[in-house]
Amino acid sequence: MNNDTAVKEIRLPETPESYWTSSTPKTPYPALQEDLNVDVAVVGGGMAGITSAFLLKKEGLKVAIIEAGRILQGTTGHTTAKITSQHGLIYHKIKKQLGKEMARQYAQANEDALNFIAGIIKEKNIDCNFERQSAYCYTQSDQYVEQISDEVKTASELGINASYAEEIPLPIDIKCAVRFDNQARFHPLKYLLPISRDITDSGSYIFENTRAVDIKEGDTVTVVTENGRKVNAKYLIIASHYPFVNMEGLYFSRLFPERSYALGIKIKEKFPGGMYITAEEPTRSLRHQNLDDNELIIVSGEHHKTGQGGNTAGHYEALRSFAVQTFEVLDIPYRWSTQDYSTPDGIPYAGHFTSKTPNIYVATGFGKWGMTNSTASAIIIKDLITKGSSPWEDVYNPSRFTPIASAPVFIKENINVAEELISGKLQPVPDSVDIKNGEAGIIEVDGKRTGAYRDDKGQLHLVDTTCTHMGCELQWNDGEKSWDCPCHGSRFTYEGHIIEGPALKPLKSPESQS
Repeated sequence: MNNDTAVKEIRLPETPESYWTSSTPKTPYPALQEDLNVDVAVVGGGMAGITSAFLLKKEGLKVAIIEAGRILQGTTGHTTAKITSQHGLIYHKIKKQLGKEMARQYAQANEDALNFIAGIIKEKNIDCNFERQSAYCYTQSDQYVEQISDEVKTASELGINASYAEEIPLPIDIKCAVRFDNQARFHPLKYLLPISRDITDSGSYIFENTRAVDIKEGDTVTVVTENGRKVNAKYLIIASHYPFVNMEGLYFSRLFPERSYALGIKIKEKFPGGMYITAEEPTRSLRHQNLDDNELIIVSGEHHKTGQGGNTAGHYEALRSFAVQTFEVLDIPYRWSTQDYSTPDGIPYAGHFTSKTPNIYVATGFGKWGMTNSTASAIIIKDLITKGSSPWEDVYNPSRFTPIASAPVFIKENINVAEELISGKLQPVPDSVDIKNGEAGIIEVDGKRTGAYRDDKGQLHLVDTTCTHMGCELQWNDGEKSWDCPCHGSRFTYEGHIIEGPALKPLKSPESQS
């Protein structure tokens, strides 16, 4: 069987679904129905928010998590779940641009986060498929050989168990790789669900289907929810992936959304172990997950700016082609995608929302490395609240000024946002569009630009394609059947409901037509 035939015969699942969410039960937490007073309000029920609440409750504080949907169903539920301090080729870059002390802080924060997760799993006897593995960042290009050599040297100087390798256990020819030993992988939801259950007693809470829409600042911070209920707290942690309010801090200009894709595949041969990612583009990432009767290989990559991916279904096809060329694929039971935000210098923001908000904190910008970075962020914020300082606060400081590392990316990304904002308004609307079942297009309704999607039953769903966050024009995502914002990453269903923010309001929608 040649590769072209194999690709055609191994079909992708019709509907996207993450292995992590499909293999764990749905959560039962209620919506907020009355005003509440606590010590700490946490907006966002992903790994950063849950870990923050868990840690602060252990310190004796009363906490409340407010989640717009269901906890752990966002990026945390659609990760590759590598617990690693290896984040591509980052340490030599940080050392070169920000200095060795900043690189040391980042290394220590992520190594400690890995060990923290391992410690909690052991302490609470959590069955979450945790396993120590080596992590490799490899290249097939001469262009990256020197960079990998520099990364090995810098990481070793920082105390990481890093080494240079000329081969990897996968059936892939490489130029070289950097190997980090004693890293790990796990099932993130099986780890976080038991932790979340520990939060909800003794005056602490988790509220689902409760969207925060506003903040009232003061000595006591008030979080206002969509249904008008309020949570009053001494401290607020914004862990909603992207800050849900445009307060001071200009996060809309300092966070850049990207989507990436994953397949869960089954192969004939035994996976050799280890976790792998390419140094070059297009990114290819691999790891395995033990199943009861087999193993699932997670193949991921194909990142692009949200709303700017072109034929998004094609990214799944590219991963399928890579998988079939690398392994003898038997089945592809899962496909999913995720959204991550990156900062201009590649380091997350964790700490005070701004220098002028002493009781409001933020954790965001994990840049595809959320397992350790979200944990490190939660530890930093816990220390800032309970001790007033953290040994890693400088490198993660949201108010840091890093012009050498940040300026080129900051300028490029914000020019891109401006171009998308303008070009979206200028795109011509076709006179007529033949929209078939399962397809979408832009049409004109009563003189207004309108997004139209026809479902499998022939029903036409119409929405205003102007994003309710800051007015950019949405683009259709055929891989996920959603309308995506190319500026700041808001996403909506074809019926106009919010999938993920920063948008706080659904799309305006004319009545559906058949």
